[in-house]
Amino acid sequence: MFWVLLLLLAWAVAGVACTRLCLAAVHAAAADTNDATTGQGHDLTLYEAAFLSGGPARVADVTLVSMARQRRLLLAHTGWATVVDPRGRDEMERSVIGAIGPGGQSRIAPVRAATAAADSVRGLADRLVSAGLAVPEGSGSTIAAGVRQVRAAALAVLALGATALLLPGPTQMPRGLVALWFALPLVLTLSCLAIARVEVHPYSRWASPAGQRLLGTLAQGVNGAGDESAYLASVAVRGVRAIGEPELRAAFAHRDQP
Repeated sequence: MFWVLLLLLAWAVAGVACTRLCLAAVHAAAADTNDATTGQGHDLTLYEAAFLSGGPARVADVTLVSMARQRRLLLAHTGWATVVDPRGRDEMERSVIGAIGPGGQSRIAPVRAATAAADSVRGLADRLVSAGLAVPEGSGSTIAAGVRQVRAAALAVLALGATALLLPGPTQMPRGLVALWFALPLVLTLSCLAIARVEVHPYSRWASPAGQRLLGTLAQGVNGAGDESAYLASVAVRGVRAIGEPELRAAFAHRDQP
């Protein structure tokens, strides 16, 4: 009857994960109701929109794209970044130039990582958290974190069920019935994911409900616009997949290669 212990473990994992997701959803709804006016009148900057959409890495990407389009930084399709103008116009650009180093050339991947961890990005994050637009770093109560936990729980239930079915030796319970018992916690986790997808999607790892409202307004303004600021805002909201130039997109496609 060892499979019963595995079943209890599966129920425990599924129950804890689903409970955390429900509590995170309730907490987010309460915070959204209490802070309904948070962010009103706040115009997101390009870097703020990038952080709320994709975190520190997105801020680094937007900075690189902005400098490349101004011809102050060359991003080769081979994945190398070369400084053309060593004078940064703001603290983010100075972080990029500093990450590239005195040689003026470096691969994009380490530049992106160093920029994302720079003090300028941490300061931006702190300001957004203080304004109620971003989620504090390391917070485990967000809906996005809850969804990740439920997904992990679903995989754990599958693994425990497969282990129970593969156990050697005789069992008093038919394997089909054992599988049915493990299907119940699996249905619970999948149902929670489906409800979260319908009720609270899109869920963000970085933006608070107030920050998501501002991002939604920004995204509506980006659609249909064709100027440079709208282009960069599109990259900030959607990531490097919004880059239109094939050469520049290829540079980011090579960023993680050694």
